[in-house]
Amino acid sequence: MSPPASLADHCLLPVTGNDSRILILGSFPSVTSLEQSEYYGNPRNHFWTIMETLLSVGHTLPYADRIRALEERHIALWDVVRSCSRHGSGDSEIRDPVFNDISGFIHRNPGLLLIALNGSTARRYFGLLGIDERITIVTLPSTSPANARATIEEKTERWRVICRYLADQDG
Repeated sequence: MSPPASLADHCLLPVTGNDSRILILGSFPSVTSLEQSEYYGNPRNHFWTIMETLLSVGHTLPYADRIRALEERHIALWDVVRSCSRHGSGDSEIRDPVFNDISGFIHRNPGLLLIALNGSTARRYFGLLGIDERITIVTLPSTSPANARATIEEKTERWRVICRYLADQDG
């Protein structure tokens, strides 16, 4: 018999500094991330390791320092799903999703150039929102430990698109 579904009333608030240029959207935080109130809080998730490789944001730094480093680079973090019913942390277990106001975020951040979707679930749910904007949207391999189809090196190479957008805004 399956455990009862947990209802996560609210996802994490968006992480955004002034003048966000890149928005990284996940699907919905893992149980560990929600318990810690930290994006990508599961130590097996590759997100922070990838950020360390690409942006020199040390994955062992305190969370507040990692977030500040992203904000200084005009990178925002959020999730497509605001609330849902779910068994455990798996995206395949998400039921009855309620979505965040991504369109509102876009309009409040007119300098946004890129939305990077962290995995296919984020892409599927983002597609349901019907957002048709001037912003480039890319789907990147999920950094979740459940995504074993790609190595950390392959994921990192695909995530390098973020560096290209940062270079374009600086140059």
